[in-house]
Amino acid sequence: MLNYIVRRLAFLPVVVFFATLFVFLLIQVLPAGVRVALYVKENPNSFKDINELIRLHGLDQPAWVQYGRWVAEIAQGNLGWSQSANMTVWKAFQNYLPATIELSLMSLFPLILGGIWMGTKSAVYHNKMPDHVTRVLSITGWSLPTFVAGIILLMIFYGVTGWFPPGRLSTEMILIVTNPARFTRYTGMYTIDALLNGPNWAVFWDALKHLILPAVTLSYVSWAWIVRLMRSSMLNVLREDYTTTARAKGLPERVVINKHARRNALIPVITVSAIIVALLLNGVVITETIFNFFGVGWWFVRAANSLDLAAVLYHLQQHPVGNRQPERGPDLFLRGPPHPVGVG
Repeated sequence: MLNYIVRRLAFLPVVVFFATLFVFLLIQVLPAGVRVALYVKENPNSFKDINELIRLHGLDQPAWVQYGRWVAEIAQGNLGWSQSANMTVWKAFQNYLPATIELSLMSLFPLILGGIWMGTKSAVYHNKMPDHVTRVLSITGWSLPTFVAGIILLMIFYGVTGWFPPGRLSTEMILIVTNPARFTRYTGMYTIDALLNGPNWAVFWDALKHLILPAVTLSYVSWAWIVRLMRSSMLNVLREDYTTTARAKGLPERVVINKHARRNALIPVITVSAIIVALLLNGVVITETIFNFFGVGWWFVRAANSLDLAAVLYHLQQHPVGNRQPERGPDLFLRGPPHPVGVG
């Protein structure tokens, strides 16, 4: 095992080299005036002469020289300037990431708890009404695209009932969180920051209300996977000899299910949970776009639509000169363009 780990670690630099080389070759098809945005730390539009920037960052030099300079810039944390966010790529990522983390954490509750509970009930009531309902829901969730589920939920629970609006906060709460005298931002995740500010229950419930629909949409497909896996595992465990022995000893059915059967049935679910959580992030781009939720996925779509090369390439990799322009980020929402204010 140790030799295997050492071999894999030794092969890692080769993988990194070819990955960076592939990304570098992709951007070589673009003109130098576009590629220069990858090197500058400030708005390239603040320069009067684009040729000055091209010469300054060596984009008129041979390709291998440009590749070395590009890798060196990335190693120093200079990921370029994001036109869509009007700030450096690294600063934009720091501003947008808390929203995505908050949404992902919120999605874990219906995903894990709901999936395990419904999978257990489906197995216990095998071929009965709860089992049929659960199987229909899981098959629907597994087959339904994320964007379709999100639009349907948005139409019903916002368009019809108005209960769960898009965005991250309502207009009234935005005025509170943008006032440093009334609200202190610690993590950028509004539900957590609201609890740390007193707590501020008005901001907390408003942020939670805006999180419900995107969290359900994001976790629906993975939830269906957990339900099916938990149901299958639970059915196998219920047929094991130790489960039959527990019933023969006169133990209550609740004890047999919760203590003897479900604990063992959770083993495969826990095994694949890391993969499920990783797959959970696959729907971030679509979900955040549908619900106008200002996270990394929303920023990526905005960057792609505006041909923001530096921001798009940063997503693919994850992995100063001139006049400084004012930075505007999603942490304040009221500083005007480039992003709209998502209000409820």
